[in-house]
Amino acid sequence: MFLERKGNKKNRKGWIEVVCGSMFSGKTEELIRRLRRAQYANQQVQIFKPTVDSRYHQENVVSHNKNAIQSKAVSNSKEILALSNNIEVIGVDEAQFFDEHLPEVCMKLANNGIRVIVAGLDMDFKGIPFGPIPNLMAVAEFVSKVHAICLGCGDLAQFSHRKTKEDGLVLLGETQEYEPLCRKCFQNALKNDAKQL
Repeated sequence: MFLERKGNKKNRKGWIEVVCGSMFSGKTEELIRRLRRAQYANQQVQIFKPTVDSRYHQENVVSHNKNAIQSKAVSNSKEILALSNNIEVIGVDEAQFFDEHLPEVCMKLANNGIRVIVAGLDMDFKGIPFGPIPNLMAVAEFVSKVHAICLGCGDLAQFSHRKTKEDGLVLLGETQEYEPLCRKCFQNALKNDAKQL
């Protein structure tokens, strides 16, 4: 379904795929899996991530499970356009950290016959739609919402609860700073957080 590369660039079909969900839900794992399959099919692949994400590596995209794939760190979404010549498949990780132009950039790439796979958080730590992800979900042909396991009750989790008192929108972190929670546990956690203020 996703691998179609016969003919020249003008005849190639482009589209957008979005993989989104909470922290620890396997978004980057799924992005890497799809990109590796494209590489295995001898497609020209380029992966991008925002320069702000340097948790595991300055350049490579690395999952929480330590799977890695070579990528290019860029400071804004328009750089992706400039670095996409002769590419058939583009991956974008941590898309929530990109600027508001990312959906427009992805649309241009897809319109030019490129398969674009974007992964990112769909909601911030307050449960509010995050950055360009909602607009990307609206224009994408394929949206996969992945879930973590709630650390409160064991159900499916779609929220990323911040365990620290930091209130800035961007706080890179791991299990010390965040936990995946279901809706009910997330609402309870927010109430407890409010009591501690």
